[in-house]
Amino acid sequence: MRHALAVIKIALLPASKPITAVAPAESSGLFSSPKKRNLVVCLLLGVATLAIYNSVNQHPFVNYDDDRYIVENPHVRAGLTAETFKWAFTSTEQANWHPLTWLSHALDCQLFRVNAAGHHLTSLMIHAVNAALLFLLLVYATGRVGRSIFVAALFALHPVNVESVAWVAERKNVLSTFFMLLALAAYARYALKPSVQRYLIVAACFAFGLMSKPMVITLPCALLLLDFWPLARVKGSAVEHFAVPQKPLSYLLLEKLPLLAMSAASAMITIQAQQSAGAMRSTMQFSFGVRLENALVAYASYLWNMIWPTKLAPLYPHPGDSLAFWQIALSLVVVGSITAITIALRSRRYLLIGWLWFLGTLVPVIGLIQVGDQAMADRYAYIPLIGVFVMIAFGAADFVSARKLQPAVPMAISAVILAALGFVTYRQLAFWSSSYALWSHTLQVTSNNFIAENNLGGALLLEGKVDDAFPHFQAAARINPQDPMSHSNIGAYLQEHQQLEKAIEEYQTTIRLASEPMLLSATYANLGTAYRDLGDSTRAEESYNQALQLNPAQSSAYLGLGRLREQQGRRDDAITNYQRAAELRPSEEAYLWMARALEQAGKLREALEAYENVLKINPDSGEAQAATNRIKLMLERPNHF
Repeated sequence: MRHALAVIKIALLPASKPITAVAPAESSGLFSSPKKRNLVVCLLLGVATLAIYNSVNQHPFVNYDDDRYIVENPHVRAGLTAETFKWAFTSTEQANWHPLTWLSHALDCQLFRVNAAGHHLTSLMIHAVNAALLFLLLVYATGRVGRSIFVAALFALHPVNVESVAWVAERKNVLSTFFMLLALAAYARYALKPSVQRYLIVAACFAFGLMSKPMVITLPCALLLLDFWPLARVKGSAVEHFAVPQKPLSYLLLEKLPLLAMSAASAMITIQAQQSAGAMRSTMQFSFGVRLENALVAYASYLWNMIWPTKLAPLYPHPGDSLAFWQIALSLVVVGSITAITIALRSRRYLLIGWLWFLGTLVPVIGLIQVGDQAMADRYAYIPLIGVFVMIAFGAADFVSARKLQPAVPMAISAVILAALGFVTYRQLAFWSSSYALWSHTLQVTSNNFIAENNLGGALLLEGKVDDAFPHFQAAARINPQDPMSHSNIGAYLQEHQQLEKAIEEYQTTIRLASEPMLLSATYANLGTAYRDLGDSTRAEESYNQALQLNPAQSSAYLGLGRLREQQGRRDDAITNYQRAAELRPSEEAYLWMARALEQAGKLREALEAYENVLKINPDSGEAQAATNRIKLMLERPNHF
C-alpha cells in the first residue's frame, strides 16, 4: 500500500525536468500550484461521476451472475475468513482465477451483507478513482492539463462504461483497471529513474491486476507503446515533455520479458479454468474464419457504440456465419482507413499509439479464442477505449491550436459533449434498475438473443409470473435448440405444473447438452426432486448425489435430500441436510423445512431460531409467525402442554 500511495503522490506532482513549456492556456487555472490544481480536478471528476451514477445505489442485484458471485455464493457471503482466502486463491469458479475480485466481494459482504446498495457503491467508487488516476497519469506523462481532463471525463461519463460499473458481478473489470492504472503510473515513475525496486512495484501492481481479471495481460505490450509515446524512452525519440533515460528498442523489449512471463502464466491458468468450466467454444461451433469476421466487425462496432451509444446491451449474440458481406467489408474499410491515417500521421504519435492501444488491448477478448456466446461486450471496451479517447482529445486540441480558435469555443463544445454523454449514461443506468428492465431492453435492441429470453423468463419467475416466463423459455429453445439453459428452464416450468415425466425429459436433454458444472448441478437437483415426487427414491438420491458431486455448494440438492430423508423416516439426517442447505443459501424455504423438522423432533429452541430466521427473510410468513408464538408459549409454560 505504501508503494501504491507513492505512485499516486508522484502523479499529483508536476513532472520533473521539464523540457518544453506547457501552453499557457493549459497551465493556467484557479491555482498556480499544479498539485492543488490536480487535486481539484480529481475532486471534480469524482463529484461528476458520483452525481451521474448516483441512481445505481438504489438498484438490486440482477439475475446475470450476481447470484453466483454474491447472493448464492457461500464463500463470498461468509466475509473475509481464513477459509474464504484459501478458497479465493484456489478456486477457478466462474471460469476465471481472480482471487482479489472474490475477496473484494467478500469484503463487501462483511461490510454490507447482501445489501446491493453497498456493493454498487464500492464499484462506483473504484470507477471514480479510476477516472482520477487516468487524469493524473496523463497529465504527469504529457503535461497537457486540458486534454488529460477531457480524456478522463470521457472515461468517467461515457455510457459504454455503465455495464462495468452498474453490474456488481463485473467488479473484476473496474478493479483490474485500477491496478493496471497503478502499474502504468509506477512505470512512469520507473522510467524517470529505473531501479529494481521500482520495477518490482510495477510487477506487483500488474500481479494484482491479473488476480482481479486476466484481461490486463496485455499490459507489457501497453508499456512498450508508452515507451514510444508519451514517455519517449526509445533511443532517438523526440522528447515532448520530460527527460527520461533512453534505451535501444531491444533493451526495452528484454525489459518486458518478466512481465510477459506473468502474462503467459495468467493466460495458461485462464484457459485451463475456462476449459474446465465448459466456457470455451470449439472450432466446430465457431470456425476460425467466422471468428476473424466477427472480430473485424466487433472492432468497428465498438467504435460505433462509442460514437452513438443508444443501443447498448449486456449481451450481443454471436452471429456465427450469418454476417453479411457488406458488414464485413464496411468494417474492414473503417478499421483499415483509421490504421492508414494513423500511420500517415505518425508524427502525431498519440494517434498511432492510441489506435494501437485500442486494437491491442482488445485482442484477449475479441473472439479469436471464443469464450461464451457473445459477439462482443461493452465491458470489454473499458480499457481499450482509453486509447481512442486520447486520439480524440489530443487530436481535437491540435486542430483547435492550428486554427487559433478562441478557448471558449472548444470548451463549450466539450461541455456539450460531456453533458450529452452524462444524460445518456443516466438513461442507460435505468435499464439496470431491475432484471426485468435489463432483459426487456436487451430484447428491444438485439435480435435472436436466446440468453436474454432465458434471463427475462428468469426475471419474471422471480416476480412470481410463472406463466408469463414460459413463452420466453420456449423462444430461447426455438432460437437455439442446443441451448441447455432453456431446456432446464422449460423443465422447471413443467415440474412446477406437475408434468413430471415431461420435465424429466427436458432435464435429460439439458444434461446431454450442458458442459457447465453449475448448470448441470442445478439440473440434477431438480431432476432428483422430480424423481422424488414420482416416488422413485433410488433415482432421486442418485440425482441429488450427482448434483453435489458437480457442485458441493448446491443448496437445493441438500434441501431435496432433506425432504427425501424425511419421507424415509430419517429425521435427524433430514435436519442435517436442511441445516446445510440453509448455511449455503439462507432461504425462507430451507429455514421453514428445517424449523418444521426440528419442531417435530421436539427441539423447540432450535426450531424457534429457525422460524425466526424465516421471519427475518419474510416478515409476512403466517406459518412462521404462528409457530413462533406457539413455541414461545410452550417454552414459557412447559407444563401447560
